[in-house]
Amino acid sequence: MSVEGWNTVLVLGGIRSGKSEFAESLVADAPTVRYVATSAAADPDDTEWATRLAAHRTRRPGSWTTEETADDPRRLADVLTSAGPNETLLVDDLGGWVTVLLDPAHQPADDVATITELADAVRASEARIVLVSPEVGLSLVPTTPLGRAFADALGAANRAVADACDAVALVVAGQPAWLKPSAPVPSVGVPTPTDGVAGTVPAAAAAVPSDGPLPEVLTPTVPPAPQTPAGTTWTTPTVALPVVATGLVIQPGMELPMPDEYAGPQAVQRLGTLDLPGAGLGVLERVVEFAAATQGTPTPTPWTDVRVLLLHGDHTGGVAAGAQVGESARLARQARAGRGALARLAAENGAGLQVVDAPPAAPIEHGPALDADTVESALRYGWRLAEEAAEAGVRLLVLGACGAGAEAAAAAVLVATAGAEAPTVLGRVHTADGEIDDAAWMVRCATVRDALHRTRRSPRDAKDILAELGGGDVAVACGVLLGATARRVPVLLDGPVGLAAGMVARDLAGQARHWCLLVDHGGHPAVRLAADVLGLTPLLDLRLDLGEGANALAALPLLRSVLALAGSLPVHPHHGGPDDDAAADPPAGAAAEPESPAPVSAGDEATQPDVTPEPAGEQAAQPDVTPEFAEPTPAGPGPTTTAPADAGPEPDPSGRRAG
Repeated sequence: MSVEGWNTVLVLGGIRSGKSEFAESLVADAPTVRYVATSAAADPDDTEWATRLAAHRTRRPGSWTTEETADDPRRLADVLTSAGPNETLLVDDLGGWVTVLLDPAHQPADDVATITELADAVRASEARIVLVSPEVGLSLVPTTPLGRAFADALGAANRAVADACDAVALVVAGQPAWLKPSAPVPSVGVPTPTDGVAGTVPAAAAAVPSDGPLPEVLTPTVPPAPQTPAGTTWTTPTVALPVVATGLVIQPGMELPMPDEYAGPQAVQRLGTLDLPGAGLGVLERVVEFAAATQGTPTPTPWTDVRVLLLHGDHTGGVAAGAQVGESARLARQARAGRGALARLAAENGAGLQVVDAPPAAPIEHGPALDADTVESALRYGWRLAEEAAEAGVRLLVLGACGAGAEAAAAAVLVATAGAEAPTVLGRVHTADGEIDDAAWMVRCATVRDALHRTRRSPRDAKDILAELGGGDVAVACGVLLGATARRVPVLLDGPVGLAAGMVARDLAGQARHWCLLVDHGGHPAVRLAADVLGLTPLLDLRLDLGEGANALAALPLLRSVLALAGSLPVHPHHGGPDDDAAADPPAGAAAEPESPAPVSAGDEATQPDVTPEPAGEQAAQPDVTPEFAEPTPAGPGPTTTAPADAGPEPDPSGRRAG
């Protein structure tokens, strides 16, 4: 077939448009062709129709064989399904097939079910198939019931078959126009541009230097980060890196550590005893529980040493439809220079920033994104990145990505791992002006669908998914998650690439997802789906769209504040904590405040002790013992510090009843 990369093609066209001749040219290079004729035999009295059929037969080469299915419309689906991978079939045409389908001799029949069977046969067939069909949707509505029934049935058949085919062409006046995909795609092997997304890359992309030097860790200018309080202990990593150290291959079923199963619940239970007003921390209690479990202590401390890993790996082909040429490379250069939103947020959080170049991915609609060796190297490279961060004292990793087409490639991984449909997990495509590009979105949907159709018989284990669909950035991100799990370093996920890596990592080590925290779903459908499958409930619903990694950094100060508050507040007096009134008592050794003298009669005046009020200067010299979190004094007149003997117990200024 002269069309590269497509096994099934639907050729549409009007009457005398040249659609049959064009379809025949597509299979001209095949050594043998099975010509499937669908029309009924010509009426002996219809000489004009017989002439047309004779012209079709004359054009066929002698090496072609002819097979007719007019006697039973359902037989066409059987012919397509039973065809072998080395066969080439030309079906001409679906208009005749629909005519036979609507023939009263074949009624009653479920036309919708028969059309669905045909579309399923096209998807399942291993042969190279070209189908011809008339396009009747551009003409007027037929005036007869039979004509309308034919137009409706043929329109439904064309739509179903077009959806099942790899490519669709419309022939007008002998000139073909490709409707699916929207433009010819070059063959795999064209050199990759150095700063853009146009073109393709070889299927065997350059392997990641898994044993070479790691990228430089940048430190944007930031205020001094707060130090971990003295006496705080972090869980010491107990799992080394046996996979990389011994040269073994990362494989499913690895035994990696789990977070502390007791520290998390104990931290939540402790929150219930703190002097917190109202309902407390709400859903942000999960931050305290997660930090406690990953730090191995019921009293976790805020994350101080944070590192952001920005993965830059472009995807080519249809998944990058609508992407601005060179934009991903510009973002990577901007981050390396310490500029842009990501670098600014990293500076505000005192976080290090490491830009990682992942191997580029080939178009997934034509072949694998990466070869097996590159996948292995990318996994080990990501593991090394996480291990080096742990060795440098990093306590929290933030995972982000900026590659062209990365969102659509991540969506393809989710479709393969979660069984979703491409349109439900692909986010909208926006132009540089902020407008929605529906045409690019449709190309991405078609690309993901074609890639899933191409790999329908491929194994769906973790490494195969990374090789066929994921690409370099998802593979490196997966290695980072596995390495961080091995070194007990928690990870903030942010965006489709990190979530897609989490879906793959769970099949290699199910413990990895327990070390991940999702701050905000960003309104992205792929993130919502993956989070639901992985059991990662987003903490917030801010719908931030600052770029992967930047969204998590924007919310990180809030998470730190929650941990700092949970670690510094005292226990409520009701649960045995210090009473607020105790802080107002004078310190030991200080003079007690004199009581007001009781009223006495004039005769007893001489017997009363000499009570001299303290000078104002001495009162001013008393130490200020007001507690730090004391409640304000109510406005207006209130209870005095001196009460008559029969006034009852002195009220509690905090407003609480005595325990």
